[in-house]
Amino acid sequence: MTGTTGPTGATDPTGSLSAPGDPGAPLHLAVALDGAGWHPAAWREEGARPGELLDAAYWADLVAEAERGLIDFVTFEDALGLQSAAFHLPDNRTDQVRGSIDAVLLAAHLAPLTTHIGLVPTTNVTHTEPFHLAIGIATLDHASRGRAGWRPQISSRAADAAHFGRRPTPQLTEDDVTDSESISRPLRALFAEGAEVVEAARQLWDSWEDDAEIRDAATGRFLDRDKVHPIDFKGSTFTVKGPSITPRSPQGQPLVVSLAHATTPYEFAALSSDVVAVTPHDRAGTAAILTQVAEAVERTGRDVTERPLRTFADLVVLLDDEPGAAARRKARLDEAAGAELASDAEIFAGTPAELADLLLDWRSTGLDGFRLRPAALPHDLTAITRGLVPELQRRGVFRTEYTSTTLRGHLGLDRPASRYAKTG
Repeated sequence: MTGTTGPTGATDPTGSLSAPGDPGAPLHLAVALDGAGWHPAAWREEGARPGELLDAAYWADLVAEAERGLIDFVTFEDALGLQSAAFHLPDNRTDQVRGSIDAVLLAAHLAPLTTHIGLVPTTNVTHTEPFHLAIGIATLDHASRGRAGWRPQISSRAADAAHFGRRPTPQLTEDDVTDSESISRPLRALFAEGAEVVEAARQLWDSWEDDAEIRDAATGRFLDRDKVHPIDFKGSTFTVKGPSITPRSPQGQPLVVSLAHATTPYEFAALSSDVVAVTPHDRAGTAAILTQVAEAVERTGRDVTERPLRTFADLVVLLDDEPGAAARRKARLDEAAGAELASDAEIFAGTPAELADLLLDWRSTGLDGFRLRPAALPHDLTAITRGLVPELQRRGVFRTEYTSTTLRGHLGLDRPASRYAKTG
């Protein structure tokens, strides 16, 4: 596969890449960062830093560790309400981490502190203006020089709407949250609106052609106004005139990542995303989900030749070098939490070598990579970077250095031209 073309026409090499899902293709790894880790009792673990969760230096240390491990990208969780043990309702618990900082602002702070790793904040697309979302992510792409991504997320909790007072959103019931299909069904309209938000953002990202800025002091011409375009986007619940206030960014289109568990989110990913993270629980389930994603791609009419869709699987991981140690640590954390860890994703507790076996087994179904959720930070992150990554390198399936300078380049995705640029 050829390298991607940067905004100045320079080639951004991606290394020797085979077709997605090909056993000979390099394995991609992302890390999902959230608070003290994905186990609710992680903040009580020895080595945790609960007093620093709102400190930018804490996050800088975590992302620096991920970059040392040559990880493709990190994601940052975010929400419009306090964290909750319930999917659809707030809770009043005081024994778990509550409170967070804005993911986009955090990623922007980390951009100049890193050089290669992709930075993918989560934002809500139900109650946030599409124009503001678009310029925020475009600004992050400029700040990181082409390493920005975006994880759009709908608002599944009706309580979030009360922070804005503009419109209600569906209140899910206990019957609605019995399984992924039941959850997504009443939220279908919000997913459709979310797809429109992403499309509006993509059009805004394209609204400045690459050479719209002339910056010629001698002639006094800073801008070619004919190369800055209104988008006149009309969605079902909003309109955006455009153009963006932010010139086209280094990647042209920052990477869009979505998390999907069921038919409706698979269709959202097929319409809107460059990467979809899915949540299988075994190898057979992985193959079945990839079939469902492929069917969603076909239903939506996406041309995967022009717009490849990379597929990642999510896993919550507890890793220790000594066999059995991770399982014992999980049991200790479960006891501290007062309940066994539950997750939408598969929970793995074992050694880095055992996890490498699982990743390669599941990857053979056609996955491009994995988004790993460290159960406890920083312990399980360093186990990924200093245990799992060297193991995968020994097996010849993971990079030994970064060979691209953009997030799209890491994943072998071309830099798209602006839809408004004249061709021929």
